[in-house]
Amino acid sequence: MPDAATLPHQIIRPAELSARKAHRFTLEPGDEACAAVAEVLELRGLRKLRFSGTLQPRGGRDWHLKAELGATVVQDCVVTLAPVTTRIDEPVERVYLADFDPPEGTEVEMMPDDDSAEPLPAALDLGQVMIEALALALPPYPRAAQAETGEAVFTEPGKAPLRDDDLRPFAGLAGLRDALAAEDDSTDDGD
Repeated sequence: MPDAATLPHQIIRPAELSARKAHRFTLEPGDEACAAVAEVLELRGLRKLRFSGTLQPRGGRDWHLKAELGATVVQDCVVTLAPVTTRIDEPVERVYLADFDPPEGTEVEMMPDDDSAEPLPAALDLGQVMIEALALALPPYPRAAQAETGEAVFTEPGKAPLRDDDLRPFAGLAGLRDALAAEDDSTDDGD
């Protein structure tokens, strides 16, 4: 785990910002900070990391973060472990609410508008927001262009192997339909 000091940080205290105008920000971590983020996110490599946008006052005490995240990441292919390079360009949006009421209970229904709302912190670390947004934007199953999974077939000696197509629930219906159609055609010809 990298030293927390090597991770990118930009601390903003919303209470110290003007409540009348947007606060612009840009984070472009250097090589050492990118290496630390890559280690935290278990990436092979991370280049051209950039996070820029605005923190806009909303209402009396709430804030709206609107930004663009850009990065070039290198991950392991899930099939071959070969390096897979992906360019990420994602919009990032968060709403920080001073009177945020966290949902209670074990099961909570989220409304579509609620997915970007968070409680307003006393100090907002834009570096942490950037790392979180990058983690959410990463391809979950990176795959090299030439990677193929193939088909594994296992069975007892002397038996016919069960294949993926045999397990599809409607695979046999096409054969049944064709057999019934052929039977209907032969019946029609005999009349």
